[in-house]
Amino acid sequence: MIKSTLFALVFSTLIIFPLQSQTQVNREPLTRILFILDCSQSMAGLWQNEKKITVARKFLYHTIDSLEKIPNVEMALRVYGHQSVVPPQDCSDTKLEVPFGPKNGKNIKHRMRYLIPKGTTPIAYSLEQAGNDFPKCDNCRNIIILITDGIEACDGDPCEISKRLQKEGIYLEPFVIGIGIDPQFKKSLNCVGTYFDTQKETNFKDALDLIISKTLNKTTAQVNLLDSFGYPSETNINMTFYDLNSGRIMYNFIHAINHRGNPDTLYLDPMIRYKMVVHTIPPVTLDSIHLNRGKHNIVAIDAPQGDFIIKPPGGNQFRNLEFFVRKAGQKSTLNIQKVNNSEKYLIGKYDIEIPTLPRLLIDDVVISQSETTTIQIPRPGIITLSFGAEGYCCLFLEKKNNLEWIYNIDTKNKVTNLVLLPGNYRVIFKPRNAKSVYYTIEKSFEIEPGKSGTLRIL
Repeated sequence: MIKSTLFALVFSTLIIFPLQSQTQVNREPLTRILFILDCSQSMAGLWQNEKKITVARKFLYHTIDSLEKIPNVEMALRVYGHQSVVPPQDCSDTKLEVPFGPKNGKNIKHRMRYLIPKGTTPIAYSLEQAGNDFPKCDNCRNIIILITDGIEACDGDPCEISKRLQKEGIYLEPFVIGIGIDPQFKKSLNCVGTYFDTQKETNFKDALDLIISKTLNKTTAQVNLLDSFGYPSETNINMTFYDLNSGRIMYNFIHAINHRGNPDTLYLDPMIRYKMVVHTIPPVTLDSIHLNRGKHNIVAIDAPQGDFIIKPPGGNQFRNLEFFVRKAGQKSTLNIQKVNNSEKYLIGKYDIEIPTLPRLLIDDVVISQSETTTIQIPRPGIITLSFGAEGYCCLFLEKKNNLEWIYNIDTKNKVTNLVLLPGNYRVIFKPRNAKSVYYTIEKSFEIEPGKSGTLRIL
């Protein structure tokens, strides 16, 4: 299939990021730009007064000269449609002509000078192969600029390749710059980028300069963690930025408010669409964050918090105790918190379970904005139980003529000390060797705050 005589520039950005340490986040990444040049048969046709391949060379020469003046940028060149004439159609006709390297603009321009359009247009296959053109790098932004005058001619699917690359952590976000693009051509690239309609050669140059500028200019953002009054007062919370398509972790920051009282500035790669998780308790999530390139972006999310603390009574009985916090009415545990340590939670209602004896269950505890909710554990008492023989023994809490099971007591130890919350209790015991239920023994006792007692069972 011979492609149409449309003329377009498709700018496709592939960005490969490793999991970054904090030092890598602060270090300027190396930007690597791979040009993929269409050198198929139709590029020998005329557009306005020049061959399309000549126009493409002119724009590329200008861009390469500009990029070589920018520090921390490397370039490479891949070409397709230049090795085999059509017909027949060679859909594997693509080659990395100039690999990445510092200051290799002259090599790229020299190689382009001798290219002769002759073949077909394997766009999808070329993009797929281009994913292998970037050597492994710990701190790089990998960008592809595809220059073509028509649509895929080898039954490949650039959109499907884009999705596959994104799942692998390679990000495809093309810009389409063309002349007289018909609806069919625009539809075929609808999934892969922003379209710029250019009618003159100068429009191509301006559009190319704009894309390069947006790609290389720094993009900043601030995250406003809003309290219940709508003010960005919440801070010191970890934030994770994921690539929305691949699910890869891109950045981790602990939110900060700077010396001017504003949320601190983040430098984020604008080529990626993010999902942000703010690790409050419970966490809050913002999907599909799209940054405006070269500008300062404000990302706002509701994260109103209050403090919660459980105070132990005097003494050492509960000093290392940990308790469970759950969203009101839900079974899953949000947090295991230590007594006497304050923790922040989103405002709302929570159910608390404190593993004392008996377990202390407190429902619908209210956490309010910027306030500290405090719960005091009642002061316990101590009971010493002594056994004359081993047996089966259960401890119950008596509530309004109802027995609530608390604890199965191990009677291998002749003496057991239990720290219990104030209340009325009953011990039920049967010797191990007893063969009749009538040997069951019941004894009741009361626990008062701060007091201790002794009870002999048998």
